[in-house]
Order: sequence, then structure tokens, then C-alpha cells
Amino acid sequence: MLLRDLNRPLFVSLDGPKGTGKTTLLEAITKVLRADNKKVIRLCERNNDPSRAETMALVHELVRNPGRDLELRVCERLADSRSWISRHVLTEQPTDSIILIDRWYPSDAAFRRTVPFAEILRLNIDRNVRVPDLHVGVVTAPEISWARAAARSRGLGSTVIHKLEEHVACTRAFERATADHGWVLCRNEGTIEDATMQVVSEINQLISATAHMP
Repeated sequence: MLLRDLNRPLFVSLDGPKGTGKTTLLEAITKVLRADNKKVIRLCERNNDPSRAETMALVHELVRNPGRDLELRVCERLADSRSWISRHVLTEQPTDSIILIDRWYPSDAAFRRTVPFAEILRLNIDRNVRVPDLHVGVVTAPEISWARAAARSRGLGSTVIHKLEEHVACTRAFERATADHGWVLCRNEGTIEDATMQVVSEINQLISATAHMP
């Protein structure tokens, strides 16, 4: 957790494997914060990526022809898109708001296979991608998220993961990165209320700590 810049909105990212309930959790967190008279801006990396079509074309090519060089190009393109969002979207939000974004660079820890996350992180930092004030990693046991995804009309909805064993590896890789980087781990296996209050508590603690800074 970083000391936040009071001249910028509070920036919170929620990341994790597919099917862990991030969207439902984001909706619940937004509702609780707004009920407490906080100004919340909901964003999604995918919907704000100006080069999404080109990025996904590369991802589809990577699925057909796996390899480190191509995966690195995907990572670079995603970092460039986040840099653009950092400059042109995040800076336009009110300074007294809380930005909740669905996916940011921590998600690469789950979905990339050959490029180490340390290298991915450096790519993003070098491009001045904004570092969240609070990173939240949302996880479940992979069997739970797999079953949840299977129950949805869109299924897992993943371009790169099609088998349970791939999803298990994705979940384990993300949990390792969460521990290594000190992100807040939200294990969304119980009630949505419990997960919501955990994240809201983390946000309120950060706001309170900032308010008491000299």
C-alpha cells in the first residue's frame, strides 16, 4: 500500500483469474461506498483501451502460435494502453473520487506464461502506468471459479484458457504474485457481503491514513 497523492483520486484495481466474481464484487463495493456518500468512478481496462482490437488480434495470434517474443509484444501493447489510460482517462476523474478499475497490470500475473511478471511490471513502470493506491487480488479455489464460470451463459469467457488445469495454473501463478508483491488478497469464496466489507475496510483505512498525514 502506497501513500497516496492528495491531488489525485484514490485508485483501486481489482484483478484476478476468470470466474472469481470481480464484477459482482465491484458492483457491491460501489454500492456500499456510494451509500456512504463517497464519489465512485467505475472503469474497466478493456473498455478504455484505445487499441483493444489490435491487442486482441495479437492475443489470438499468441494462442495459435505460443512463444515468448509474441507474448512480450502482447505485454508491451497492454502496457502502452495502460499508459494511455493513465494519461487520458485517470487524469480526467475528479480528485475527490475513488476510481475502481476492473483489471490492471496485476492481472498479467495470471494470464502470461513465458514472460516473468517482474519483467511485465518493469514494462508498465517504465511507461509511467499509474500504480494503484490499493491492489486487490480476488481469488477463489480454482475449482470454485471454474464451476462459477461454467454456470454463466458466456462460460469462462477466456481467449487463452480452455481447460481446468490451465485455470489451476493461472490461479496459482496469481496467488504467488499477490504474496510476492504484498497485494491485498480477497478470497471470494464465502458471501459477497464478507468480501465486499473486506475491500471497503481496506479502502476506508487508506482514506483515513491519508487524512491523518501531516
